[in-house]
Amino acid sequence: MRRTIRAAVGAGVLAAALVMTGCSSSGSSNSNDGSLGTADKPVKLTFWGWAPNMDKVVDTWNSTHKNIQVTYVKTDAGDPAVTKLLTAIKAGSGAPDLMQAEYQKIPTLVSADAIIDIKKDVSAETTSKFSDGVLSSVTLGSDALYGIPQDSGPMMFYYRADVFKKLGLSVPTTWAEYADVAKKVHEADPKNYLGTFSSADAGEFAGLTQQAGASWWGSDGDSWSVDIDSASTKKVASFWGGLVEDGVIDNQPQYTPEWNKGLAAGTQVGWVSAVWAPGVLAGNAPKTAGKWKMAPLPQWTAGEQATGNWGGSAVAVTSQSKNVKAAVQFNTWLNTSKTAVSQMVTDGGLYPADTVDSKAALATGNGFFKNQPDFYTQAAKIAETVKPFTYGPNVNVAYSAFNDQFGKAAQAKSQQAFLDAAAQMQKITVADLKNSGFTVK
Repeated sequence: MRRTIRAAVGAGVLAAALVMTGCSSSGSSNSNDGSLGTADKPVKLTFWGWAPNMDKVVDTWNSTHKNIQVTYVKTDAGDPAVTKLLTAIKAGSGAPDLMQAEYQKIPTLVSADAIIDIKKDVSAETTSKFSDGVLSSVTLGSDALYGIPQDSGPMMFYYRADVFKKLGLSVPTTWAEYADVAKKVHEADPKNYLGTFSSADAGEFAGLTQQAGASWWGSDGDSWSVDIDSASTKKVASFWGGLVEDGVIDNQPQYTPEWNKGLAAGTQVGWVSAVWAPGVLAGNAPKTAGKWKMAPLPQWTAGEQATGNWGGSAVAVTSQSKNVKAAVQFNTWLNTSKTAVSQMVTDGGLYPADTVDSKAALATGNGFFKNQPDFYTQAAKIAETVKPFTYGPNVNVAYSAFNDQFGKAAQAKSQQAFLDAAAQMQKITVADLKNSGFTVK
């Protein structure tokens, strides 16, 4: 049977996922979706998530909204959270009203009919607070809205300002300049690299292709399209493959003990990362505080302003919620009110997706970047330049293919192997969609 975008998720979509058969509960289970409760008889909602100190933000809501009371349940992030929700959806009960979901997991949840379209209950004023790129992660390129963005991971470039000064280097503003600086850094000391190509971080690579104009999936009615092996992806793969082949950047994965040691020792002179990088730097290289600086990603064309996204999540309303309007009201407050957004920054350390209400909370800067007091001011400007990108229902398959194929390419140190890896990712992802019963254009 042909599967639509909101049909059952196939066995290949998640290694631990459940084979669904169209448990479309979004219509029948929302019979009380108009109730907003009263102080004497409040609507009771359940919210699953994992963001740090989110319980404190929920407590703030509960203290000021007696008609809608929310119980927060902390869950594991990533695949375990998705599997737990799918289990409840298949069982027909046990799902929360609201669920924090990573952007790349949303297509899987939509395909499983686990979360619903809430566009009719969300105002244009609310959606206007998010960049087009972030918003595309919850619309899937359609007219629907499958969640309200919570945090985001706009990508940027981090570099050791002290090393750059010592070597007389300018911060690269284009990728051609980045390649030149990488060569100079490595020539000055063969132990040092401006960065590494990490075959263990598919999300990073996806974000880099996003900046270049790629969108790996697309939806059209009941069909999916896959365009991983696009000209934009090939450009990015060829660029990094060339740097690895020339030996001017490292070819080892990030987050390993060796990489962490490189951050602390100064042999990793730069890092293409996202807005959450200061936490990683502070945890692995605390003595380098005040030595790093952040700049926008280098651009493919001089003068452009574009970036990709690496990380982040939204809050969705599940198909088992019987109080959709109340859930959307809380969801809107949680992710677009100055009170909640500020608390998520100060208590949780999140970088909000809301580009309007987060400005005051982010004005204090980042302690690790004490030499760059306008860190978050710059980050906010960069966040507005995130390009649109659509995820598909088998992200995990594509990401696994990236790990395998680009892992081999990185070790081969061959530019052509990088291009071949992108082509293989395309084939593997398309084959999985078809085998799982999806219609693929």
